Parts: sequence; structure tokens; C-alpha cells
Amino acid sequence: MGGLMGGLMNGLTNGLTRTMVIWVPDWPVAAAAVAAGRSPDEPIAVLEKGKVLATSATARAEGVRRGQRARDAQSRCPELVVLKYDPVLDARAFDPVISCLEAITPGVQVIRPGMCALKARGPARFYGSEEAAAEKLLDRLETYDVHGSRIGIADGPFAAEQAARVSSARTRVHVVPPDGSPEFLAPLSVDVLEQPALTDLLRRLGLRSLGAFAQLPRTEVLTRFGPDGAFAHRLARGYDDRPVAGREIPPELARTLDFEPSVDRVDQVAFAVRAVADELIVRLTELGLVCTTLRVEVGTESGRIHEREWLHPRWFTAADVVDRVRWQLQGSGTATSELTSPVVRVRLIPDQADPVGAHADGLWGGGPDERIHRALSRVQSMLGHGAVVSVVIGGGRGFAERQTLVPWGDPAVPARPPDQPWPGSITGPITGSVGTAKRWPALAPTMVFPEPIPAKVFAADGAQVSVSARGELSGVPTAFTLLPARGPGVQVADSNKIHPITAWAGPWLTAERWWDPSTESRQARFQFQTADTRAWLFTLHRTTWQAQATYD
Repeated sequence: MGGLMGGLMNGLTNGLTRTMVIWVPDWPVAAAAVAAGRSPDEPIAVLEKGKVLATSATARAEGVRRGQRARDAQSRCPELVVLKYDPVLDARAFDPVISCLEAITPGVQVIRPGMCALKARGPARFYGSEEAAAEKLLDRLETYDVHGSRIGIADGPFAAEQAARVSSARTRVHVVPPDGSPEFLAPLSVDVLEQPALTDLLRRLGLRSLGAFAQLPRTEVLTRFGPDGAFAHRLARGYDDRPVAGREIPPELARTLDFEPSVDRVDQVAFAVRAVADELIVRLTELGLVCTTLRVEVGTESGRIHEREWLHPRWFTAADVVDRVRWQLQGSGTATSELTSPVVRVRLIPDQADPVGAHADGLWGGGPDERIHRALSRVQSMLGHGAVVSVVIGGGRGFAERQTLVPWGDPAVPARPPDQPWPGSITGPITGSVGTAKRWPALAPTMVFPEPIPAKVFAADGAQVSVSARGELSGVPTAFTLLPARGPGVQVADSNKIHPITAWAGPWLTAERWWDPSTESRQARFQFQTADTRAWLFTLHRTTWQAQATYD
């Protein structure tokens, strides 16, 4: 006991924290193998960007090494099972392991999936020694079917990690005595610093071990290698004063409602969900949070789970949650209030919960925006999810195909990516009338007509303007008239009225889907400006003029 207390006091006096690092070798292989239904004992290689990131012990025995390309690895082991690395899957699979350890000791910090750290002082005092605490943690992992884990104990996370890596299958716990980290680290290769640029330079300078690197003067290292090199120099000297901060366990916010017997009407489900929604919102309020993204899972008697993620422009209230559940049920069933299969469970999961301060109104308030949101949400609750939409501008050649109607509250994602090049789109500098060069801003029009309006464009002599296949105009556009709209569409109040053209630009010749005769479209585009300062977008298809949009 006296030796233990003396070691603890030495760890405190040198400013370093006795750290315990738990390492699960080949964790990416184990996580990917379980997800793919494979055994970790098979020859498996996990690839990232075409190179081997991790291998199983069986694959290493066949000569497969980290950093090899997939073809080289398969040539060494023809029966090699190649799996793609998924960092999200890797982290998700390691989360239950952390929960398993937290059940017997708090304050576990995740270094990376497959490796975690915790302060050694607490477990050592509780179980009597650092070795006893490490054996207890290993036994805990074995009962959780996590085999082959190893533990290193030293002053600071870096030395403890290297101690875990030098342990073996027979000696699964390696303890570095207090103040013994410099001596332990000295013979190790500089590659353990995991700074390729720095280690390559150190090797060219003849410094191949941490001990050789640690002997350099600190001021010279800072001057020559910069802050990153100075930090690596501190690690090589065994002085790692980084604190071990355990993760904060988030509160359980999800709420589940089971129906026994099952329910087959939307209004019955919505009525029962109201109490659970109130409970969820009250819990979020107690924690000072608001939910902006809600995932609703609806389990039916047929065994299917209807899952959907809902976003909110501000944050969800209990009434908003009930509305989303009702809309999801109506969308997954028929047009009436009857479901195709009775509901047995509804689960509400706040996927994104932000601090309420991040969404608070500014100094002068947000009254108008709040009133608009409440009015639109009210209309949406009465008419349905898709009844209230907003326009999102995306990519495309024509303005009609650039607009995407998104239901209110859904992610504002356009149907076509706006960052890709769209040959034939109207952007950039154009030429004005009478040879005058103008630069029109690449702005979207204020109104895109649901149905193009037929029109006629006249030259100075009264003849209709036409465009040849070479883009030559039969005359300079001087005026146009809008013909009465045919069928349902935009009704033009000033149809048959002569609109003098004060400026114009074009034509832009486009040939869309030329490979398909049934959908081929060859047209010329123009921009006209009239005396009332309005700008118009016109198209000419063969001999037919149409007004497509206006810029007010």
C-alpha cells in the first residue's frame, strides 16, 4: 500500500496524470466483419481510399500489410476478404464497448474507435492496484465478447498508448512505473509519433528513436521544427500533460409509445401521441434544449418500420410533433384516414437538439418571422405537408427546371446540384442592342410562368422576327405582344398590347437532348427590356415565341 501511495504521489509531483489506455487490436476489422456477417478470424483487409487500413491476424500471416494497395494485398492472399472502411460504422460499433466500461468506471475518453483512456487513480484505489483494476476491465470486456484487448498504464496518454501496444497476448497489461516514461519511450521508433513529414525528416537526420530525438535542446527543436515538432519532442521526452476528459453521457431523449392492441386509424394514433410529445418537449425544456430535427419511427403490425426525418424552420412544439406523426401516417397509408396496416409502436427521436440560446430572438425581437412561421405552419397543419412550399434555386439550363418546390420545414435541397456546370444556361456577360455591351447579373427571375405565354415579336417593319440555324436575326426586335393564355395558367392582363422593346440581348442557341428525336428541343433565348423597366425572358422554338419569365 505504501508503494502504491508513493507511486501516486510521484505521478502528482511531476505534473503528469497516471493514465490507463485500453486498446482493442484490429478493431476496424472486427467492426467491419460483424457488419458484413463475417468472422474476424478470416483473412480480412479493410480498405480506405484503395489502400489497406487494417488487417486480421490471418491476413497478416499471409503477408498482407497496412498501406498496401488492394491488388497487391490480394496477390499475396487470393482468398482475402476485402471490406470497405466506414468511420460511422466503426464509431457506432465501439459505442457499446464504451458503455460497457462506463458501467464499472466513469470518465472514459474515446481516443479513436478501438482505443480509449481513463484516469488510473480512481480504479486503482477502488480495486487495490493498477494491475488489479486493469485485469477487472479486461474481464469485463471478455464477458461482453470483446476478446484480445490490452491495457497500458503510464504517465500521460501517449506513453500509456505505447505501453498497450508493446503488450502481448500473454502479458496483456503493461505497466510503466511512475516517472519511468522517458526510459520506456527511448528505444521506440519515431514512427510512433504518427507525423509522417516530421519522422521522415528525423530519419534523414539520423534520429531514428525517440530517445535520440528527446536529447535535442527544446529551443532548437522549436526553432527548427515549429510548434508541431515541439509537441512531438515533449511526447518523446515522456512529458505528456494532456488531461483525460471522460465523455459526457447524453440524456436519453427518445420517447416510445406502444399500442396494445394495435391501432388502425390516424386520428387515434395522433391523439395518443400528444401526451408523449408533451413529455418530450418538457424534458427538452428542462435541459435548456430545443429540437430542430425529429426522426419519427412508426412500427406496424406487418413488421415494417416507416421512418422519416423531419426538420423545422425554428423548433418543434408538441403540436408540431403531432402534426408530423399524422402527416407521416397519412403519407404511408391511403388518401383517407385508414392505414394499410395497424400501428403497434411510435418512436420519437430528437436527432438534433440545440441550446435554446442558439435560437433566441435578437435584441429587437423576431416578431414578423415568428408570425409568418406560425401562419404557414397552421395552413400546413390544415391542408397537409405538401400544401405549403417554398422555392429553392438549383441547377439547370432553363429557369423552369432550376426551381424546386420544397415543403415548408423540409431541407432546402434543390433537385439538381447548383455547383455543376450546365451548358446552355443563361449566365455571365451578354451583348445589348445596337452593339452596346452590357453585363447582366446572373439573377433568377422574380416570376417563372407555370405555363409559357405565347407571344409575337416584331421588327421595325412590322414583320415577325425569326432566327436562322446560324443564329442570324431577320430583323432587330422592336416590340412584342402577349397572346391570351390558352387553358389553365397565368392570365395576362395586358394581352394583345404592344410592348416596345428598349433593349434586348441574344440570341442564345441551345440544342437539348439532341440524341432523342422524341424529346429534342432546339430553341433560341432572348432577354427583352420594356419601357416600364421590366425585363423578360423569351424563347423562340422554330416559329413560336413564348414568354418564359419576368424580372421585375
